[in-house]
Amino acid sequence: MKVELLAITPDSEKLIEKAGRTCYLSFDKITADSTEKFIRMLVKSGHESVLEHAYATFRITGGSRAFTHQIVRHRLCSFSQQSQRYVDEKGFEVVTPPSIEKNREAKILFDNFIESAKDTYIRLQSMGIRKEDARFVLPNAVESEIVISANFREWRHVLKERCDKAAQWEIRETALEILKILKNYAPVVFENFDINEDEKTASVRTKT
Repeated sequence: MKVELLAITPDSEKLIEKAGRTCYLSFDKITADSTEKFIRMLVKSGHESVLEHAYATFRITGGSRAFTHQIVRHRLCSFSQQSQRYVDEKGFEVVTPPSIEKNREAKILFDNFIESAKDTYIRLQSMGIRKEDARFVLPNAVESEIVISANFREWRHVLKERCDKAAQWEIRETALEILKILKNYAPVVFENFDINEDEKTASVRTKT
């Protein structure tokens, strides 16, 4: 799994402050070090609509179709995904869950199924079946590529849900990588997300 930042709003936190101060007409309070305090006030008070003025776009490669089926449920994000209708999947790669990887019997069963699915896909195409119909035999384990854009308020929501220990392992690991990047570019907006490297989770601090 690879997470790549494609674009992010320049000087995003300064933009958020300028937009937010429109609500209070408090532009005279903007100083060289006023941004952090102002954004903390917005987040603490729940005035997160102001965070919607900043966006971030990521390309995620090496994730499974099972992962992409989950992430696209966040409807306020924008998605562009590798098409199995137009892309030939004869040589597809797969994501193997750790629980299967470490179980020898399960791994053999999994690998045999993948090879059977791949062979079936190729044979269907050799019979003249178009990719858009041959894809019906492709498993959720097939690797896919997806680009995701969202504003900072939505990213906070996505990360709160998907970095939680209850989230499925693949989407949780992806969300953690996104969080680490966003904390680097917009540290104040995402500062109340605490990362637990041992558990590979993150949670939102209720008190700052």
